Amino acid sequence: MNRRLLPAACCSLLFLAACSRRQPAPRTPSAPSPGWVETGVASWYGDPYHGRSTANGETYDMELLTAAHRTLPFGAVLRVTCLSNRKSVTVRVNDRGPFVDGRIIDLSRAAAREIDLIRPGTAKVRLDLLSYSKARPVDGAFGVQVGKYTSRRAAEKLRDRLLDHYDPVETIQQQGSTNKWRVVVGRKSSERDAQVLSEILRRSQKDVFVVRID
Repeated sequence: MNRRLLPAACCSLLFLAACSRRQPAPRTPSAPSPGWVETGVASWYGDPYHGRSTANGETYDMELLTAAHRTLPFGAVLRVTCLSNRKSVTVRVNDRGPFVDGRIIDLSRAAAREIDLIRPGTAKVRLDLLSYSKARPVDGAFGVQVGKYTSRRAAEKLRDRLLDHYDPVETIQQQGSTNKWRVVVGRKSSERDAQVLSEILRRSQKDVFVVRID
């Protein structure tokens, strides 16, 4: 090889090697298709949340057939069937929650009434995804919520401590909630990756949940 061409060839090889190490951009998280099913414990919420803002910006009306879910996109339409009495109700997801271990959905009071959930407060249910009330969203990501606080300062204190080990760590303001400052670790394109991260965080944190970051 011509010695004068050698430096240029070396630079080209280094450039190609650097390109090969680049990580692909995270994929946009996909939304489940109709037919998706989940089974677990449902609860319901009414006062004092009635009249406050939901996570998608609507005003929560406990007499409408709506629900809160931690990871499904807003606008998801679900059939909720109580497994003890086989009663069902159709709801639209417009809020985030429940942030209680072992529960999968928070129903409005009206929806809870339809399946006789008011008095017991919780029951095992099956969720069937029927459709989306609007075009299926394609933005957002999955993260792990590790705390919620009434004080922004307290949330930022936890965030700063976790930043020594994780990136990103965000404080997210949630309207309409008493504990309105949430601390969320990570931005993952798949719920499975967020679940892996949650198991790591669970070793040192309490009340760890995978959530959709809208």
